[in-house]
Amino acid sequence: MRAKNITWIIFTMLLTLGMMFVLPSHSQAGKIREYWIAAEKVTWNYAPTEKNLIEPEGNLGVWGQTLAYTKYRYVGYTDGRYTTPVPQPEWAGILGPQLRAVVGDTIKVHFLNKTDRPLSMHPHGVFYQKDDEGADGGKGANIPPGGRYTYTWIADDAAGPGPNDPSSIIWLYHSHVMAEEEMNLGLIGTIAITRKGEARSQEDPTPRDVDQEFVSLFTIFNEENDEESGLKHTINGRIFGNLPGYETSLGKRLRWHLVALGNEVDNHTVHWHGQTVLAHGRRTDVIELMPASMTAVDMVPRAVGDWLFHCHVNDHMMAGMSARWRVSP
Repeated sequence: MRAKNITWIIFTMLLTLGMMFVLPSHSQAGKIREYWIAAEKVTWNYAPTEKNLIEPEGNLGVWGQTLAYTKYRYVGYTDGRYTTPVPQPEWAGILGPQLRAVVGDTIKVHFLNKTDRPLSMHPHGVFYQKDDEGADGGKGANIPPGGRYTYTWIADDAAGPGPNDPSSIIWLYHSHVMAEEEMNLGLIGTIAITRKGEARSQEDPTPRDVDQEFVSLFTIFNEENDEESGLKHTINGRIFGNLPGYETSLGKRLRWHLVALGNEVDNHTVHWHGQTVLAHGRRTDVIELMPASMTAVDMVPRAVGDWLFHCHVNDHMMAGMSARWRVSP
C-alpha cells in the first residue's frame, strides 16, 4: 500500500511538472486592457499648410496638385458610447490609436465599423484564437457597416521583446477584408508591448527606461491609380514637413518605433540628421525598412536643432517623404 502511495505521489508530481512545461506562455495572468475603436470615413489632407516646409523656397511639385482625399481611419474613443475621442499626439498623423500592453496582459478591442464597407482589425505579433484573427475567416474577419466585434488578443511571451530587443517593441494592426485596399485607405495602427517587469506601473504600461516614444510609418499612398501626382510619399500620412510634433530636449531617452507598409517601391532608408541611434546593439544613423517591417531604435539627443528626418531614397526625398524633429536645450 505504501509503495502504491509513493508511486501515485511520484506520478502526480511528474504530471504537474509536465503540465508546467506544456502550458503555453499565453496562459499567464495579467491585466485586461480595453480599447474602443471605430473605423471612420474622413477627408485627409497630406499637407494642411499647402506649403513645402522642408524647403520654403520650393514648392510641392506635382504632389501638391491635389492634397485632400477621402480616407478611412481608426479612431479611438474613451468608452462604448463612441462620443469622446481619445486625444492623439500631433506626430501620430493618420495612424490609429496606439494599443499598449505588458507581457502577460490581455488586450480587448471593442470595434465599431462606422463606414460604408466591411472592415476588420488584424494584429501582428500577439496571440489570438481564429475568431479574433481579423482575417481569413472567423467571426472577426468581416465586420459589416454598422457592425461591432470585440477582439481578444494576448501579449504572451512570444509577443514581447526578445533577448536582444529593447524593453518595448511595436507591432502593426490593419484591416484585412481587402487588405491591400484598406491599408492604402489608411486603416493602420500599432501595438506596443513592454517586457514584463519593465513597465512604469501596472496602470502605465510604458517602459520606464525611456522618457519618450515616437512612432513613424513610412508608406506611399496611391491615390490616383499610379499617377505620379497621386503617389503620396508620407511619414504618418504627411508630406514635405507637414507632420508636427516630433519634439524633445537634450538628454531625453528616446525610442523610435519604425514601421513600413506598401508595395515593392516601399523600401525605405530612415535617416536622422544630427544624431545616431542604437539598433539592436548596432550604432547607425540610417535604418532599412521594407513593407511590413517593424523595428525599434534608441537615442539620446546630443545637439540642439531643428533636424531633418526623412527617407534617404532619392526619389522619396524628392517626393516629400520628410519631416523635422526638434531638440530644445
